[in-house]
Amino acid sequence: MNTLAEENYLKSIYHLSIDAGNVSTNQIAASLNTKASSVTDMLKKLADKALINYTRYQGVSLTPAGEKIAVNIIRKHRLWEYFLVEKLKFKWDQVHDMAEEMEHISSAELIDRLDEFMDYPQHDPHGEPIPDCNGRFNASELKAISTLSVNNCGTVAGVRDHSSSFLQYLEKQQLTLGKKISITEIVEFDHSVILQTENKKEIHISREVANNLLIAL
Repeated sequence: MNTLAEENYLKSIYHLSIDAGNVSTNQIAASLNTKASSVTDMLKKLADKALINYTRYQGVSLTPAGEKIAVNIIRKHRLWEYFLVEKLKFKWDQVHDMAEEMEHISSAELIDRLDEFMDYPQHDPHGEPIPDCNGRFNASELKAISTLSVNNCGTVAGVRDHSSSFLQYLEKQQLTLGKKISITEIVEFDHSVILQTENKKEIHISREVANNLLIAL
């Protein structure tokens, strides 16, 4: 049995390693908003449990056992987010903190039944893939709007920024999951983007929003 803090470390290392490979102590400290000295103490504990590969000053990576735990936590988090939005009708900007608490429920049977009850959803309310009971992720072909060209069109399918303020902004702009949009103009001056929705409404979004809003073509 791992503690809540240990699980949070494993999950943080997993997310950071997707882009960075080996993860530094300072990266983990920033991610978890804690001191580097506290991170070092925890890394030693996780290494003793054979959940991470850790050599001081050379970065951290998950062992297969550590990765299995991290992916299971992510699975539980995303399933609970889906349940809260789809079944209890919370808004997509409200559910992250609640799922952070519920992801630590240890009962595998409960999570498997939850997955079955919801007919095995493939993505959470923010468009992130939900791993199956064996830890497999479905391949995702989502593209950031900032990488596309004029006349490209698709369906809003995910976000990179999960902050409440960003999700509330998208809700206000009616750029929620499932909305069909097309790119009508990319402004040369600041690389902001003008979108058109299926009902012909024009929406002007900044470069930052375009970097964080994902669509399925």
